[in-house]
This record gives sequence, C-alpha cells and structure tokens, in this order.
Amino acid sequence: MATTTKSAPVNQSEPHQATAVLQVAERLYAMDPEWVVFFREVLGVDGIVRRTFSDPESLIRFECSPQYARIREMLDSLRSRQQDRPSERESQRVVTVRMPRSLHETLKNEAGLLRVSVNTLCISKLMKLLDERGQQALGGEPAEEHEETGADL
Repeated sequence: MATTTKSAPVNQSEPHQATAVLQVAERLYAMDPEWVVFFREVLGVDGIVRRTFSDPESLIRFECSPQYARIREMLDSLRSRQQDRPSERESQRVVTVRMPRSLHETLKNEAGLLRVSVNTLCISKLMKLLDERGQQALGGEPAEEHEETGADL
C-alpha cells in the first residue's frame, strides 16, 4: 500500500496578499525611513508580513516569492544608504559575542575591506544567515554561498 504525504494547500488569495504587502512596503520605502523602522514595520515580529502570513507554511511560501525578494532589496538599499547612522526611533540593544581572536581579526579585516564597521558587517551576516535558513527550511539551497571568514556565525 502506497503512502501519500499531504502538503499544505496553497491559499488562492496568497498572491494577492503578497502583492498587497509589497505595496505597503513600497509606500513606506518611498518615505525613506530608517532601515530599522522599515524592518520592524514590514518584516518584524509584529510587521505586515507576519500579520498577513500568520501560519508558518504561508510565511515560508511568501519568503520564496518575488514580492519578498523585492522587499529584501528595499531593505538592503536602505541599509546601504544609512550604514552606521544610529536609529532615532528604535532603541538599540547590545549583544556581547565571545569569539576567538582569529575570527575577530578576520571580521575586522573584512569590514575594513568593505569600508563598514564590524557591527554593520555582523548584522549583514546575521540577516543573510536568517534568510538562508528560511530557504533551507523549504528544502532549497541558499542563493549564494560565501566562505569569507571560514566560520559560521
């Protein structure tokens, strides 16, 4: 007897919801907000994306859509324009990370080559890692593989 696996049904309104979410993100982007504000309002825990795609399966499907890719492009654009400018609207949190001296030196060197702070580099790498993990959860491969530091963050 053959066994069948059930996959989550695709909600027919999801493409419309994805387009609506993108339109909200584009309106916010046009106001040139700080990148952290854009992230919080669009991709954050209480942002439009998670409010619209509240179940994990629909969120993962959205994260594979062209609309999500465009939102990430907008976020990356805001981040590159506002690199080390501290946010005026969102409080900052500090995380202390203990790492081997050699890894720290490698990160400092890479940040110097890219002309960004170590903080900016680490935030970029963490956000990229989160995106790749989301893609891998779907069984897909990350869009781009880098072994710049030789270590996982």
